[in-house]
Amino acid sequence: MTDRTPHADRPRPNRRFFSRTSWPEARFLADVLRTETVGGGLLLLGAMIALTWANSPWESSYAALRAWVPWSGGAALHLDLDLAAWAADGLLAIFFFVVGLELKREFVAGELRDPRRAALPVVAAVGGMAAPALIYLAVNLGGDGLRGWAIPTATDIAFALAVLAVIGSHLPQGLRAFLLTLAVVDDLLAITVIAIFYTDDFSPLPLLASLVPIAVFGLLVQRRKTWWWALIPLAATAWTLMHASGVHATVAGVLLGFTVPVLRGKTGDSHGLAEHLEHRWRPISAGLAVPVFAFFAAGVSLRGADLGAIVTDPIVIGIVAGLVLGKVIGIFGSTYLLARFTRAQLDEDITWTDLLGVALLAGIGFTVSLLIGELAFGSGTAADDNVKAAVLTGSVVSALLATVVLVRRNAAYRRIAQAEQVDADRDGVPDVYQHREG
Repeated sequence: MTDRTPHADRPRPNRRFFSRTSWPEARFLADVLRTETVGGGLLLLGAMIALTWANSPWESSYAALRAWVPWSGGAALHLDLDLAAWAADGLLAIFFFVVGLELKREFVAGELRDPRRAALPVVAAVGGMAAPALIYLAVNLGGDGLRGWAIPTATDIAFALAVLAVIGSHLPQGLRAFLLTLAVVDDLLAITVIAIFYTDDFSPLPLLASLVPIAVFGLLVQRRKTWWWALIPLAATAWTLMHASGVHATVAGVLLGFTVPVLRGKTGDSHGLAEHLEHRWRPISAGLAVPVFAFFAAGVSLRGADLGAIVTDPIVIGIVAGLVLGKVIGIFGSTYLLARFTRAQLDEDITWTDLLGVALLAGIGFTVSLLIGELAFGSGTAADDNVKAAVLTGSVVSALLATVVLVRRNAAYRRIAQAEQVDADRDGVPDVYQHREG
């Protein structure tokens, strides 16, 4: 997988959906933020700062910052949110908009345009949710923790992609497309689970109303009308209504991204509109939205926790086992069975060892898992504290195991890439291809 480093042929659109600046320093910074390793590094840095602060003697100041409500007058629209909620629901919607753009490009013109390949990550997402839930239920059968069965089913797309970006500079692009699709489907299914099993105040009318600004947004971009003064208010309206419905508002970002056309129009553009907008909004997503989200989401405090009681708690055991083992069994197993007994195909550039690394990476549950834990057991309860410790432990273990596997695979792909560039006799044909022909 190659980084999204800036090139001279990257799209430089004349559209003003996001105003351009004449400052070369600002353009340079935007190009740097488009590099996936930089965005992933900023996310992990934000998470480390939050973890350190939340487990320091100044823990109360971090908790107060997360709980601060900047706009108390938004209660009528359910917008009297604290900073942590604004980061998770608001800023992260920008990230999901960029994800929606990229995912649509993959389905229309990228690695997943073949339905036989696209089916695998979708089925893997379902398997990757079913297996952890079953493991959790088996561990907690007959106990008081059954309500938390959905906690280990979620994959945190932002953290998973960040880890992959940092460690996977030479991994196949198809591997990232697989993880991206799997994580988005996983998120959408997790949000559906929350709406059905863990939401008491779901309102269908605001949800239906949110489809109106999304449809108008889609109509404008399909006609290549990229007026920022129209599209941004429409997107904000869709987000507000989606949030008021009780559905996680980041869904609005994905849906808005899906409305943008991928293929080039008849105006002579060298790139499709989806690529233009992704190019414009990625620096904001990588440089602001995702790191701030990580800073407010990762501050899990373990100060004063009874570690002896935690490690024997069935809730904790079920969550850790579900994230670390269940995700691998569900994703790897369902993908293998589908490829073995149907016409579905794994990308020819991806090995099964690569897929094992991605399956481990999907065990990073974090944000959605913590949210389900709060909804299942109540915020601030002893069970919720144990859930936080379990989700953090399972996510870290999954990330470390995935790193071990994928770093080795990345080194192998790096050696292949270096070998393909050696041209000792300077005849313009790399030596590795001459040897193959011989």
